[in-house]
Amino acid sequence: MTLTLRDSLCLCHQSEWVYKMKLFSVKQLAKIAGVSVRTLHLYDEMGLLKPATRTEARYRMYGEKELLRLQQILFYRELDFELREIKEILDNGEFDLLTSLQNQKQSLKAKQNRISTLIQTIDKTINNIKTETIMTNPIELYEGLSEEKASRYRTEAINKYGMETIEKSEKALMKLSKTEISLLKAEQKEIAKKLFALKEKDFKSEEVQALVALHYQNIRQFWGTVNSPDPQAEAYAGLGQLYVDDPRFTQADGQDQPAFARFMQNAMEYFAATL
Repeated sequence: MTLTLRDSLCLCHQSEWVYKMKLFSVKQLAKIAGVSVRTLHLYDEMGLLKPATRTEARYRMYGEKELLRLQQILFYRELDFELREIKEILDNGEFDLLTSLQNQKQSLKAKQNRISTLIQTIDKTINNIKTETIMTNPIELYEGLSEEKASRYRTEAINKYGMETIEKSEKALMKLSKTEISLLKAEQKEIAKKLFALKEKDFKSEEVQALVALHYQNIRQFWGTVNSPDPQAEAYAGLGQLYVDDPRFTQADGQDQPAFARFMQNAMEYFAATL
């Protein structure tokens, strides 16, 4: 139950209500405190908040002492204490109301600070999501290249794989933000770097094939087919052949790497055969 300012004021022992009315019915107390009558009945059954007295008709009546105890119950509930724990605290012979209020004040301030920090974090996240730039032109996918070179690469890809395949890939990639695209490209470069370091190894080795598996998943994300049931084994093996045919795909520091291209071709074909 969330304790409102009105609840605190009404339950305060200096409240004008208390001085005007010595006893409250269960309905009156429930209305003042913002809790249900059922809750007060439960508190009574648990021995957590007993009424000060009962009328001849057995109606519960509550006085100032009970209002103060209910205030403590609601404060501790706000701090996420269980009812059993609250009862143990309030029934402790060494319980001091003033000390308890001071401690609760500090705890509530700390909770307020935590919530404020969480709200700020959420606001930042919302702002980042709202301002995250989404690509609107397929040419943007070739960021880092001149517009002329980007158009040429795209045309070459269309000629080799067909317009439908390329547009499917572009459509999937353009659902990602620029940040996500950058991360995907960075992942591809890192995988290529690790594979290049293993180019003298047996392409069938477990170490190499583990990296090729990562390369395969990365490529499928670029193709926009990562969730497709078709493993595209033939297409992946064909990409390995493209590495040999087009040295641009396997260059390192601007230098052609024909040995690495053949290593990738063999490793990718071997991996594709297992799909």
